[in-house]
Amino acid sequence: MRKIKVKINGKAITANEGDSVLEIATKNGIDIPALCYHPDLPVKANCRLCLIEIKGQNGLHTACSTKARQGMDIKTESPKIKLARATNLELLFAQHCEECPDCVHFPNCKLLEFAKRYGAKCQKYKDRKKDRPVYQFGPSIVFDSRKCIDCRNCVDVCNKENVGFLEIKENGDFHEICPSENPDIDCILCGQCITHCPVGAIEAVGEFEDVEKPLNHPDKTVVFQIAPSIRSSIGEEFDMPHGSVVTDQIVAGIKELGVDKVFDVCVGADYTTTEEAKELKSRIENGGVLPMFTSCCPSWVKYVEFRHPELIPHLTTARSPHMMSGGVIKTYWAEKEGIDPKNIYVVSIMPCTSKKYEITRKEFEIDGLRPVDYVMTTRELAYLFKIKGIDLKKVKPIPADNPIGEPTGAGVIYGASGGVMESALRSAHEMMTGKDLKKVEFKEVRGMQGFKAATTKIGKRKVNIAVVNGIANAEKILEELKEDPHKYDYIEVMTCFGGCIGGGGQPIPVNDEIRKKRAQALYKIDTKTKVRAAHKNPILIKSYEEYFTNDKIIHHIFHSSFSPKKKTCLKRLR
Repeated sequence: MRKIKVKINGKAITANEGDSVLEIATKNGIDIPALCYHPDLPVKANCRLCLIEIKGQNGLHTACSTKARQGMDIKTESPKIKLARATNLELLFAQHCEECPDCVHFPNCKLLEFAKRYGAKCQKYKDRKKDRPVYQFGPSIVFDSRKCIDCRNCVDVCNKENVGFLEIKENGDFHEICPSENPDIDCILCGQCITHCPVGAIEAVGEFEDVEKPLNHPDKTVVFQIAPSIRSSIGEEFDMPHGSVVTDQIVAGIKELGVDKVFDVCVGADYTTTEEAKELKSRIENGGVLPMFTSCCPSWVKYVEFRHPELIPHLTTARSPHMMSGGVIKTYWAEKEGIDPKNIYVVSIMPCTSKKYEITRKEFEIDGLRPVDYVMTTRELAYLFKIKGIDLKKVKPIPADNPIGEPTGAGVIYGASGGVMESALRSAHEMMTGKDLKKVEFKEVRGMQGFKAATTKIGKRKVNIAVVNGIANAEKILEELKEDPHKYDYIEVMTCFGGCIGGGGQPIPVNDEIRKKRAQALYKIDTKTKVRAAHKNPILIKSYEEYFTNDKIIHHIFHSSFSPKKKTCLKRLR
């Protein structure tokens, strides 16, 4: 790529030709405020905050849409720029419900921060906004359109995911963003609209009060369990570097909340891997339905059940990790500890808003009980820590209780795109060949790319695999399968970009560089873990010997079923 030289605020910079001024400034640590810009999405330049002056050119320009050219001399701050930004901020505030300082949405809203910086007056929103509705999508997402500034990021990312649930509708002289009423279009509850909204207009359904209720009942045993990707992301909420691993700090923080036990969902991932690898082996060797798709991602499952019910037989029936470990906690562990499962509350800390939906599915109940009672996102747990005065940078680290076992490295990498595939291949290889893998890494399935395909050998058999993140990429594979139904044997699909490390419940902001650092941290943990194949987890082996002793029990607790689904319940809260 051809290099060019530019100046920004008097600083000489070498940059890539074709990059925008905003991209170059960001890469060089120069802050230019922006609301509607997101590196995942097309440039719109409609918030008018990333204004710059260019020597020799009249007027102000938007840095996000201005391509840098050789010799440009750029200013990002001046009295003229400051005045224009303040004016534009006041216009934006005129559209935004002024609740930021007092509500859970505040950490995800940049408006107030920018208003203070540029002396903008926080006006009350116009009368036309008072009657804008507040929607709830299923049990997962709330969209308060009174806070919306019409930047359209949510619409863009929903379209990028090939979902199209959020639409732009005309309302008199104005345009408003609304959920689709088309019966053939449904929200998959992935929460990417949340992570791309700059003003907190969309957020996960909060469960703070519900989660705290059982903590006040001494006859209840409360268990929190933390997902693989949480350990390398939540630190960002406490100003730690991206990719900081804070597993033991999370445990310490949760213990300060008064929680009885803290488990690691990576152990649940070991159960999922073991069952999924067994299922893959059976399908390959016994002529089962192929390709087999992963089913860990509830948004992907929801998409299949609603949009492509013909693919349901291709989904693995193995439950997702936190549903696995929730089931283990309320059966095997409950029996060992002599606790009535009805008196156990399991709270999963997830990177995902769709997991709030997953736990409500009747198909996952075990003897009338949910394996998991509540789901809190990474951001929700961070918020709970903050209102309780718990700072992860200051707590004394405590290891997880893990009475149902220490996780393997295979369980940890579930948080990154390709992690489920790699974990399952490690176990499937040994199950199908009877030989230990000398090299357990399958690096061809790693990385941030939206689509990865490879062929691997298991013994003398070639197995064609694919890994995708983003539903639009899954659709590309489905098109390939129409042409050649036997092109792939095993396919991992994650809805969120980068996998769970980029989930809808994760810290904001997020981009590919941040996702990459979160994922790298998980792979680093894997390399340092003594046991790196899930089916070799000693406690897992012991539990199969002691409790999960036959196919009936295993299927009852570790597997589920799927069926065609109707459109999600859409509520109008006001």
